[in-house]
Amino acid sequence: MRDTHAAAAAALRSAGALVVTAGAGMGVDSGLPDFRGDQGFWKAYPPYERLGLSFVDAANPVHFERDAAFGWGFYGHRARLYRETTPHAGFALLLRWSQRLGLPCFVVTSNVDGQFQKAGFAEEQVLEVHGSIHHLQCTEPCCGTIWRNGEDVPVDEASMRARRIPRCIRCHGVARPNILMFGDGAWLSSRTEAQALRFEEWLAERGEERLVILELGAGTAVPTIRWHSERLGARPGATLVRVNPREPDVRPPHLSIPSGALEALEGIDASLDSAPPLTRGRDARDERP
Repeated sequence: MRDTHAAAAAALRSAGALVVTAGAGMGVDSGLPDFRGDQGFWKAYPPYERLGLSFVDAANPVHFERDAAFGWGFYGHRARLYRETTPHAGFALLLRWSQRLGLPCFVVTSNVDGQFQKAGFAEEQVLEVHGSIHHLQCTEPCCGTIWRNGEDVPVDEASMRARRIPRCIRCHGVARPNILMFGDGAWLSSRTEAQALRFEEWLAERGEERLVILELGAGTAVPTIRWHSERLGARPGATLVRVNPREPDVRPPHLSIPSGALEALEGIDASLDSAPPLTRGRDARDERP
């Protein structure tokens, strides 16, 4: 993979901007579960195996309507897990590259964990396509209000039931995370839509600059991030670098790295360190091999 790391590093040195597209695999090196398949989900949450429930079953908005303690058992536990997790060193590498190479950077992620912001990425640099566990909305919903999640929900881990239910700040009904769940017709998308608008404006500002799209840990089961990556990779002069240990395939001239996110980022960083920096900006497009 050393040659591919070097090719990715060369693309970064000659790029005008960087888009990081990230799926659940980005969090694995931080110790977060990726819920890959029923066995992966049950390994992270054994009580659901006893109940015969999959991730799709657990991540369903119907629980907040019918049994809010059960719905908040899953999401309350996850919110606490994400708050307690330290982003792995790969996040810092991405920030360092952006600063060192003078690369404007934007993150597009299906992860709801807020790890990019926790690692130091500015709110206005992130598009969370499936929403965020760190924001809440009314389950009904009674209104279009989305607010920050300051709730600490205690959970009985034997039954995965919450001991307290967060309430809507307007109607005092059951609140829920502002996350797009499976079969979800009540998700309030206005926050994500505003992020998407900022991202499209950011892309328009890039003009004809060459993009590097660095896709990290995005699978095919829910291909939202892959769709974004391939859309951006179709731009003239763009390079898509797909990092995935199990599903790394991508069409040439794009690059495939069959590894975990942190391993790939460290490999690319080593290649960046071993070569002299190139001149940044639009004129650097002609320096790309």
